[in-house]
Amino acid sequence: MIMAGFGGQGVLLMGQLAAYAGMIEDKNVSWLPSYGPEMRGGTANCCVIVSDDPVGSPVVTEADAVIVMNKPSLDKFENTLKPGAKLFINSSLIDKKPTRTDIDVYYVPANDIAAELGNTRVANIVMLGAYVASSGFVSKKSVIEAVEYVLGKRKAHLIPVNEKAFDEGAKLVK
Repeated sequence: MIMAGFGGQGVLLMGQLAAYAGMIEDKNVSWLPSYGPEMRGGTANCCVIVSDDPVGSPVVTEADAVIVMNKPSLDKFENTLKPGAKLFINSSLIDKKPTRTDIDVYYVPANDIAAELGNTRVANIVMLGAYVASSGFVSKKSVIEAVEYVLGKRKAHLIPVNEKAFDEGAKLVK
C-alpha cells in the first residue's frame, strides 16, 4: 500500500502503525518513508508491505491500496494502483474524483470526523480504520496494540480517541 499526504497529517505514522500491526501478527513487513525537507506542509508518503510471504523489495510500484490525504497525493499516486485495487480519498480535503474506473474508491471525510471527535490529529487513524475494515490485512486489536506501543505511557490518554477514530473510519466501509 501507499499512504500519502502533506507533512503534519500523520501519513508516516499511519504507515508505521500498519507495519507494527503486521509485525504483531507475525507477518513480514516493510515500511519505507519518503518526505520532503519541510517537516510540516511538505509532501510525505510511505510504502508499506504486510505479507505472509517474504518481502523482496520495500518499494511499491503497483499498489493494492492507496490512501491519499490531499489532492496532490491523489494526482501523484492514483496511477500506481493495480486494476481492482482500493483507493481511499480524504473527502474532507479532496473534491476531485479519480480518473480511473477500474478501481474501488472510498470517500472518507477523515478531517471532518476527527474534528467531530475533538482531535483533528486523528484523521490519519480514521483513514487507517477504513482501510483495515475493508481489507482485513490486520486486525483492529493489532492496530490498537501498535497505537499503544507508539504513543507510550506519556501519551496513553490519547489511546481512547485513536480507537474511536479507528472505529468511525471502519463504520464507513462496512
